[in-house]
Amino acid sequence: MNDVQADRYDPSVIEPKWQRYWDEHNTFVSKRHPGKKKLYVLDMFPYPSGAGLHVGHPEGYTATDIVARQARMRGLDVLHPMGWDAFGLPAEQHAIATNTHPSDTTRKNIATFKRQLKSLGFSYDWARELDTTDPGYVKWTQWIFLKLFERGLAYQASSPVNWCAALGTVLANEEVIDGKSERGDYPVERLPLRQWMLKITAYADRLDADLGELDWPESTKAKQHHWIGRSEGTEIDFEVEGVSNAKVRVFTTRADTLPGVTYVVLAPEHPLVVTLASPSQAAAVNEYVDAAKRKSDLDRSEAKTKTGVALGARVRNPLTGDLVPLWVGDYVIAGYGTGAVMAVPAHDERDHAFARAYDQAIVQVVDPAAGAPAVNVTEAAFTDDGVARYGRLVRGASDFVRSGMTSAEARRAITAWLSIVGKGGPRITYRLRDWVFSRQRYWGEPIPIYFPVTCDGDPRVPGEPYTIHYEQPIPVPIEELPLRLPVLDDFRPGTDPVGPLARAADWRFFQQDGRWCARETNTMPQWAGSCWYYLRYLDPHNELKAWSQASYDDWMPVDLYVGGGEHAVLHLLYARFWHKVLFDIGVVKDAEPFHKLVHQGMILGENNEKMSKARGNVVNPDDIVRAFGADALRTYEMFMGPLEQVKPWQTNAIEGVRRFLDRAWTVATGRVSDDAAAYDEATQKLVHKTIRKVSADIEALRFNTAISALMILVKHLGSLPAVPRPGVEAAVLLLSPFAPHLGEELWERLGHATSLAYAPWPSFDPALVRDDVIEIGVQVNGKFRATITLAADADEAAAREAALAEPKVRAHLEGKAMKKFIYVKGKIVNIMVG
Repeated sequence: MNDVQADRYDPSVIEPKWQRYWDEHNTFVSKRHPGKKKLYVLDMFPYPSGAGLHVGHPEGYTATDIVARQARMRGLDVLHPMGWDAFGLPAEQHAIATNTHPSDTTRKNIATFKRQLKSLGFSYDWARELDTTDPGYVKWTQWIFLKLFERGLAYQASSPVNWCAALGTVLANEEVIDGKSERGDYPVERLPLRQWMLKITAYADRLDADLGELDWPESTKAKQHHWIGRSEGTEIDFEVEGVSNAKVRVFTTRADTLPGVTYVVLAPEHPLVVTLASPSQAAAVNEYVDAAKRKSDLDRSEAKTKTGVALGARVRNPLTGDLVPLWVGDYVIAGYGTGAVMAVPAHDERDHAFARAYDQAIVQVVDPAAGAPAVNVTEAAFTDDGVARYGRLVRGASDFVRSGMTSAEARRAITAWLSIVGKGGPRITYRLRDWVFSRQRYWGEPIPIYFPVTCDGDPRVPGEPYTIHYEQPIPVPIEELPLRLPVLDDFRPGTDPVGPLARAADWRFFQQDGRWCARETNTMPQWAGSCWYYLRYLDPHNELKAWSQASYDDWMPVDLYVGGGEHAVLHLLYARFWHKVLFDIGVVKDAEPFHKLVHQGMILGENNEKMSKARGNVVNPDDIVRAFGADALRTYEMFMGPLEQVKPWQTNAIEGVRRFLDRAWTVATGRVSDDAAAYDEATQKLVHKTIRKVSADIEALRFNTAISALMILVKHLGSLPAVPRPGVEAAVLLLSPFAPHLGEELWERLGHATSLAYAPWPSFDPALVRDDVIEIGVQVNGKFRATITLAADADEAAAREAALAEPKVRAHLEGKAMKKFIYVKGKIVNIMVG
């Protein structure tokens, strides 16, 4: 290269030099070659906020970059792309606050993020860069939606939402606290609103079962299992006293406790609440239902205090014939199960708390198994972990439900009886609910649906009174995709929950075949673009297809997916759902998209708190790069500890890593010798052991221990009178995935004319990594007593001699007869005495 070579390690010169080189030579363009293995290593792509990156963001990106760089050197074809998850509420809120259009702020933010990522030397194939707001991307997101629509998996429904008029938006449950918005503390109301829904529940079984085949963290799989919430249980009908053909249906996993039901509770949204409330209770019930509308499902389900109002009606227990009171309680959620629960206070903690608060009866049905501690159900519910695996009935109810039966036997008997008499039966339910896909916002993908409408005027004329009747939805033809957002001067949400697109009359309404039609005014959620971006990376410039089959065959599935644990449930669940639909229609060949998943741990601020502007603890990577260099930042973040671990940032600690890189520079640019005599046996062994360890550690994502091994090697090489070329070249190659700019510069200074990006990864000689002498432990009767030194190939006789000569061992043998001498070669000695 023509750049002037610095005499000292100066990242401000070296790093821009090699970044230009990689750009000019398209070093990291992804290509497939016949007969080569492939590696698709993927980052969870970022939302490009106005704040740019902080030092926590590059952790996962650095990890995948190390893997990608080493894989190229190992001869694999590598796909390592990057893009931008750029639609969504945060961009719109920022645009409103700054009075700029979301497209303008998104474009500027992407430029900032891309500059920062390139300054850190990540080896992305920028030719595949994508942006979820790009019309060429939106077209295929809309195409996938239409495939869902064709299969009946996208449908309209009236769904209760958290509407905040002050913010002009629908809020997620997690954004509502005590009936008010988390941001701004504004009142929130539960309103029924027409929504587009995706029928993810149709895939619940497969989403649950297929987790078993994935190389994912067990904690993440457990979260997905919990969110899907598959439950095998029983539906039971409770007839309403005095009302012909009226019944309350409940779902329970504990049919064995049916004899102990003392009341039944309906969710405030249950349709029977209003019709069954007695005249004397109607006012109190209505007031309670109205109050429940101002609470989120999350608030209601997690509230420690259970509340409710009696309806003044009763229902009949189908097994015992007993009449029990009917209540409305907001701890019951309409969307879970049937929106009604049979309350068994003796064996359910929520029911027990409610019964104690409202003086309801507590009737014990199940008792612990023989030998277990007795229970007092008036003080606390006996749940036996919710499954009563070790309980037996102490309250029978019929000839087939008798005292002494196990809970499992009683569940089977009651469920079978309910089926026979037509009052219920077995059922499988899920905690998972269909995905509410609509957003009443501007900055999102338009939903490619329109409706023929009948109206008594021109719907485009402002202020003209007219009545519109919507007919059945019609998909936008694929040749008309992408359906683009209209350009709005005022894209702010209003007080009407239908959203700002409803105000774009010239876009919303159009005539077709002599009649008026109306476009859908809801937009897609931010999740939509992130559900399939890994597929568009395969073939990002294809205008005829979302991706070609050849590109799919070349790269899929994703071999390694790295991202934050905050996406452990929804993003992964939604992406897996879309992928399975695409699998069913035959456009992908794998049932699951992501083979291996890793979550990097969060990097906290120096005060051990999550980095945020509000806390004032954000560290900008630009500042660290200027002060220490990108390679020091990369290497430090990998050296902080295990990748999955939460770690506090310490700016002072990066200085030690920078000194290590300085030492590597000094070693590689100093007294490098081609004399074979300089490469002594001890150095050869250390080099080859380091190759073995760094190779294994990168494969296992143990980057911190790999760096430790490199530090030991560099220190040893620096202690030699002359640095042997084979040793220092191996060290530079091993270091290069962590510190790629430094690696490239040193490789060039060692006399190589081409980039090391595809230089062969060093291999180790098995003979040189074997130890001639090893230390093993000696046990006496299984207890560790001493350590002895042996030749690596020592036989049992040599091990016996060395063990019996050790004074600490002899002290434990005195006066005792040796019964057995056990030697596990290379591992341990165990002497049994009596």
